[in-house]
Amino acid sequence: MSRILVVDDDRPLLRALHITLTARGYDVHSAPDGRTALDVAAHHPPDLAIVDLGLPDMDGIAVIGALRGWSAAPIIVLSARHAEPAKINALDAGADDYVTKPFGMGELLARVRAALRRGAAVSDQPVVSTAAFTVDLAAKRLTTETGEVRLTPTEWHLLEILVRNAGKLVTHQHLLREVWGPKFESETGYLRVHLGNLRRKIEPDPARPRYLRTDPGLGYRFLPDDQ
Repeated sequence: MSRILVVDDDRPLLRALHITLTARGYDVHSAPDGRTALDVAAHHPPDLAIVDLGLPDMDGIAVIGALRGWSAAPIIVLSARHAEPAKINALDAGADDYVTKPFGMGELLARVRAALRRGAAVSDQPVVSTAAFTVDLAAKRLTTETGEVRLTPTEWHLLEILVRNAGKLVTHQHLLREVWGPKFESETGYLRVHLGNLRRKIEPDPARPRYLRTDPGLGYRFLPDDQ
């Protein structure tokens, strides 16, 4: 049974989520504010957290950062903040997905299932295989049916970050900071060039990428065959 932590100061919504998720077989722990959420998480480590950004005692971004300090559990943001900067800040802080209010309960449940599947897996696997190529993270090798593919150090670094975060959106800023450094966080042209080169080397159809997908205006994600 997966344990889910739900953090929201909207008491009726918190109760509705608790009832709905419990009915689906999840072990649900609820918290109406950030400090309570972190205390609950410390005593009952979650397999997934759903976090509102507008909490009464601290910003949800701080809760995400605190959880990320010790937990790799997927985090879904549930927020009324629709602006792109809010989404980017949450994803950069360590969130895996972002759902805006109002939302459909069916969609949220689907995102929960997807996040739990992703959290089970790929980032800890030393070898990740798709129908088109295989990435050996330990040996730093990429192979296709025709043999080993030579990547530049920059291409490999980008691919490794995306593969280790399979299914998750990795923002432009995060990729630029990790590969080139904090002074390059606005140089999105670097990403377009290197991702384009990477796609030409590994995608069956680089013009219609299957594995290295773009989230317009936000970043990129690696999608395995089962997603």
